[in-house]
Amino acid sequence: MSSHQAALIRFIKERSPAPVLLFPSHSLHLDAQADGILLLSLISGRNPEFLIGQHVLAAPLLRQSKLQILPTGYMLVESGRQTTASYMSGTTPLPHDKPSIAACTAMAGEQLGLRLIYLDGGSGALYPISAAIIRAVREAVDVPLIVGGGLNTVEKAHAALSAGADVIVVGNQIEKDVTFLGAVAEAVHAFNTVTKTAST
Repeated sequence: MSSHQAALIRFIKERSPAPVLLFPSHSLHLDAQADGILLLSLISGRNPEFLIGQHVLAAPLLRQSKLQILPTGYMLVESGRQTTASYMSGTTPLPHDKPSIAACTAMAGEQLGLRLIYLDGGSGALYPISAAIIRAVREAVDVPLIVGGGLNTVEKAHAALSAGADVIVVGNQIEKDVTFLGAVAEAVHAFNTVTKTAST
């Protein structure tokens, strides 16, 4: 755990009642100040280190931490260039134009007991995950669906939500434009309001 991460968690918790969830890039990136952790299993790849290996190392630390553990099927989807996630994990992302492969992968993850599915184009994705893949996965599983990577406009964020994402992740664009977070938050609120109204 870095001192920067610890300071950031403290900063957020002092200013917001929202739960803080860790998205670890390493088995030792834990902080008991957080409320929970996305325990990522890279189900789209074939590298055992990220399917179970890192989890074995982290298991005793996770138990001691008392963090809420959210077993998450992490699926990298090809997004126009090699991203840090695909490079570091040594895995080939799922094809961006094969929704059925993504759907079956997510279905297998759900059948294994994973409680969330995370479709990710990776940090710095050239383009976001297609609506066809998001829809196919949404139809294949009942667990919550997180989508991230390449969502650098409000329109792309809205498209991911419309296709079936329950949660969207934006990162790089916030670093470039701090007002983007507010714009996306407004878009999510508007989407949820319209969806709720339509379902009543």
